[in-house]
Amino acid sequence: MTEIGLLNERSLHASLKDWYASPGDQFEVQVDGYVIDIVRDELLIEIQTASFASIKRKLIDLTGKYQVRLIYPVAAEKWIVKLADHDNEELSRRKSPKRGRIEDVFRELVSFPKLITNPNFSIEVLLIREEERLRRFEGKRNWRRRGWGIDERRLLEIVCCQLFEKPSDWRDLLPDALDDQFTTKDLAETMGVKSSLAQKMAYCLSKVNIIEMTGKKGRFNLYKMSGLY
Repeated sequence: MTEIGLLNERSLHASLKDWYASPGDQFEVQVDGYVIDIVRDELLIEIQTASFASIKRKLIDLTGKYQVRLIYPVAAEKWIVKLADHDNEELSRRKSPKRGRIEDVFRELVSFPKLITNPNFSIEVLLIREEERLRRFEGKRNWRRRGWGIDERRLLEIVCCQLFEKPSDWRDLLPDALDDQFTTKDLAETMGVKSSLAQKMAYCLSKVNIIEMTGKKGRFNLYKMSGLY
């Protein structure tokens, strides 16, 4: 486990960039009209802490000519801190019951699943501990949080990392306990994830022929491993 010290005082994106940086890296480099977070020799490294949809065109364009690695953090543990309106005084601090896992990357990967098979593309998923700092706003903004909006996300710790460079790396996420043919319901139960995540996994993996649909079982699609990877 990698402890984060001074990085706590900076935004999540900036902290991850500092953590990932190596000697000789270049930062904020213009490449074909796009600004790249880190350039390491022939590798372009992008850190994305939000929706993948916003960088879809950028990644598709760049992977046509360059090696591109996407760095994506998933909160394995999150602390929610509420701040006073006009200063950084902590009003409350609690641990979120939600615990992320590597497979949560599929929630975003549905934006461009076919990049999985592009030899120029890789993703490194970081499981992290983070702090989400909230500050109250007036009016009806951020009604889902009862008026509290995210002021900052802070990195506390990198728990572990997993690099996906080729289709077989994604295939390895599927549990050996699955039957030869399975539904997304089977996948969800075997992995202990919500059905919505299992559906996104099946969608992405079927798009790149890691699994293939063989028919129906009741109202569920039936899948099997393709044998290609």
